Amino acid sequence: MKSVLLIIALAFAVLCTAQDQTIQNLQTEAGKTITKDTSDTTHKIWKFGGVFSLNVAQGSLSNWAAGGDKFSLAANTFLNAYAYYKKDRHSWDNNFDYYLGYVKTTSTGTRKNDDRFELYSKYGYALNPKWNLSGLFDLRSQFFKGYNYPDATTKVYTSNFFAPAYLLLSPGFDYHPVSNLSIFLSPATARWTFMKDTLLSTSYGLEAGEKDRFEFGAYVTINYTANLGKVVTYKGKLDLFSNYKHKPQNVDLYFTNLFAAKLSKAISATWNFTLIYDDDVKLFGDNHDSPGLQLQSLIGIGILVKL
Repeated sequence: MKSVLLIIALAFAVLCTAQDQTIQNLQTEAGKTITKDTSDTTHKIWKFGGVFSLNVAQGSLSNWAAGGDKFSLAANTFLNAYAYYKKDRHSWDNNFDYYLGYVKTTSTGTRKNDDRFELYSKYGYALNPKWNLSGLFDLRSQFFKGYNYPDATTKVYTSNFFAPAYLLLSPGFDYHPVSNLSIFLSPATARWTFMKDTLLSTSYGLEAGEKDRFEFGAYVTINYTANLGKVVTYKGKLDLFSNYKHKPQNVDLYFTNLFAAKLSKAISATWNFTLIYDDDVKLFGDNHDSPGLQLQSLIGIGILVKL
């Protein structure tokens, strides 16, 4: 896991530093930091907006010699909504992300392939143009039941609404070396894992029947946006958490990436790439008793609309 974290950190550092003046002036409308448009003379205290994306893929076969499912349909949606406050030295960034996706085929029926939401709120008091004294709230979970499918006829119950849910409260310092990069650092972070359905408790590091678990440790989150060309944009978020009381060397990782290529005013090609590692999540060994690196990759073409 240490080598994986090193590779990811190096790749993220290269991506963050490989930027010209155009990228430095990028406005992070879907990010988690406030950046005023230089042409905006209204000096609004609140700024609201968001992004909605819908990707759909459909396939059908009839008397197809090579074989395959007669019908398949995949639909993935992404919703981002934000509300930013900025006045004098005070700032308050609020952000909500939601991903939902389903796949339906004639052989396997309907299966969920994405379902996660994140509610993020950060208050900042500017110490100077690049450093803020900040407090952060972060909540992650999903809405619907989730399953793993070891084979074509078996499904294993793995998640549900608030099973698990992760709540993080963190005071710290927020560093903005450029307008489109935010690095939040905290040596004293409280994190809770909530389990509404205790049938899943042992799969997420809790004792059998336990409904919540408290952890205390160090936390780093990096938010970055960039123009990777005339039509391609990137939004990334890297969270790292080390639990002081239990195996602090095994750092938990949550790394999301969204690449969007603008094909027309409303049509875009998107690639969502997510990596998750949690040393307490034991769903991946032969006996479901060992942690592993979770990977998700979703590519699609569809509607991308700014709200």
